[in-house]
Amino acid sequence: MRTRLNNNRNGFLFALPWIIGFLVFSAYPLFSSLYYSFTQFNPVSPAKWVGLQNYRLMFQDPLFYKSLQNTFIYALVSTPLNLGIALCLAALINKKFRGRGVARTIFFLPSVIPMVASTMVWIWMFDPTYGLLNNTLSKFGIHGPAWLTDPHYTKAALLIIGAWCTGTTMLICIAALQDVPNSYYESAEIDGANAFVRFMKITLPCVAHVVVYQGILNLINAFQYFTQVNVILTASAGGANAVGSGGPENSILMYPLYLFYNAFTFMDMGRSCAMAWVLFILVGLLTILVLKINKRTLSNGMGGE
Repeated sequence: MRTRLNNNRNGFLFALPWIIGFLVFSAYPLFSSLYYSFTQFNPVSPAKWVGLQNYRLMFQDPLFYKSLQNTFIYALVSTPLNLGIALCLAALINKKFRGRGVARTIFFLPSVIPMVASTMVWIWMFDPTYGLLNNTLSKFGIHGPAWLTDPHYTKAALLIIGAWCTGTTMLICIAALQDVPNSYYESAEIDGANAFVRFMKITLPCVAHVVVYQGILNLINAFQYFTQVNVILTASAGGANAVGSGGPENSILMYPLYLFYNAFTFMDMGRSCAMAWVLFILVGLLTILVLKINKRTLSNGMGGE
């Protein structure tokens, strides 16, 4: 008993630095933001309790719904798109061929490039006059659009930027693919299954848990999409503060960006905390929904077999 108590004490002492860090830097800010969401608060004045006023004003703000709509559209399109690209690249690189290590490095390289630097390069590539994309399209007789100034194409530009950086998801998918037993594929080949059937009936079910986990992470990251749009809007303003801009017709006003404007441009910290908690609840509900859909799909699939 004494040895067990000593081991428990030593384990707790080793974990104590992390516990203190979690309480100070995670738990305390989390619950503080919940309190401040019910107050009128800015950095130069003390918090004043206003109850549900921040939430009421937030739900009366048309830009709140616009930013939420933009973020939902981006998240629901980019998540399956990025997962599909990452899974296809992983399946391709998982095959044995000369130069596989070089190809893996090239596909992963965008994930280690600083986000601000890569976004500046994409701004140049999207330029309607001398950008690489429109110049390439012109060689095929296609007149390229104004990617970042036409509200019909701004979201497509953001999707292209997001799809370019799927290296981390690709590596995780490669690790999942390498865990699939080769005996499954050998049995399927003996039964006459082609490559598409093997991928749909063997590969996808075996890596479904990894794909769902990566889908949830991609969904959360999509709802936190901030850096790229902030850089784009700042660059379009000539390096000056965008001052609440959301792009042409607010087409790229993402929810985290509008939250940032409320906090640090309009100095309404209480309202930004309320927006943060609405975002937290929405992401939590979507995560639960994805898990339930995945569980039901897997149960139906096993039942059908």
